[in-house]
Amino acid sequence: MTAQPITRLTIRRPDDWHLHLRDGAMLEAVLPHSAEHFGRAIIMPNLVPPVVTAEQAAAYRDRILKALPEGKSFKPLMTLYLTENTDPADVARAHADGIATAVKLYPAGATTNSASGVRDFDKVRPVLEKMAEIGMPLCVHGEVTDSDIDIFDREAVFIDRVLRPIRKKVPELKVVMEHVTTADAVDYVRDSSKNLAATITTHHLIINRNHILAGGIKPHFYCLPVAKREKHRIALVQAAVSGDKRFFLGTDSAPHTDPAKLQPCGCAGIYTSINTMSCLAEVFEAAGALKELEAFTSLNGPRYYGLPVNEETITLVKGDPVAYPTTIETGVGPLTVFDPGFPLHWRVEA
Repeated sequence: MTAQPITRLTIRRPDDWHLHLRDGAMLEAVLPHSAEHFGRAIIMPNLVPPVVTAEQAAAYRDRILKALPEGKSFKPLMTLYLTENTDPADVARAHADGIATAVKLYPAGATTNSASGVRDFDKVRPVLEKMAEIGMPLCVHGEVTDSDIDIFDREAVFIDRVLRPIRKKVPELKVVMEHVTTADAVDYVRDSSKNLAATITTHHLIINRNHILAGGIKPHFYCLPVAKREKHRIALVQAAVSGDKRFFLGTDSAPHTDPAKLQPCGCAGIYTSINTMSCLAEVFEAAGALKELEAFTSLNGPRYYGLPVNEETITLVKGDPVAYPTTIETGVGPLTVFDPGFPLHWRVEA
């Protein structure tokens, strides 16, 4: 007897374990989209200036909560931007006081607003040792920035040159490899027995590098880490739908106005917060793994971070194609929404 196709799916309310909200008018424009579906999110600290101290993180958290639409329940989980001058004591205080959930490591120059990041990793070892002692996770942008390393190889090289040595020197440090893009990273996580997990973005499950470059350059598909070959996209999908507790959703939804994207040196980032759940339902359905969507979006992340899962639920319903806006007006310019290139039949029920 043929099983009936699933057209309705109720799951625990999901979380986003890697999110850019920016600040000011952009924050006010994009926050409602995340708050609509997600219970919590790990908030990236790469503002200008970056969120380095506990005091700055608390102030940014307050600005987010002030911008939250009335009646919406959403908890920002703040991170501290790791620099070579970060004070281990300040990190410990931020964690103890519930201000910061994690610390973010950007190799200097790796992505948007990362100039203040780390160049000499030995200089941050005291911070990492303190984090291991108190059980505070390190979120890692896993790319080297050496000009002689091909941009498509920078994640794999980072694992060998930077991440393996760090984890060998500080083995009790909990690490999250954020927005992994390669089979190399997936295999590295799977081969690790403890203290390592990875987030996977919505867009990296859908696009490969051909989508960016073939038939004309597509600036709205440009992100960092850049999308890789199709074999790597397939490896990411297999990891996401596997039910493996070490992989969970971090959208890396990163809003930039169109004028910032459409210029000779355009910004890296893709905006997916508004349609992520619809996109993911399509990906998981295509893989025959809709029943694993809850683990990826709602269960695995809280488990790794040592937090309770959300009590609330959301329901996804399949029907006629959902019409999402192509652009959003933010008050500082238009923002293009990620277009997966196929119809989205799944929507979150109001």
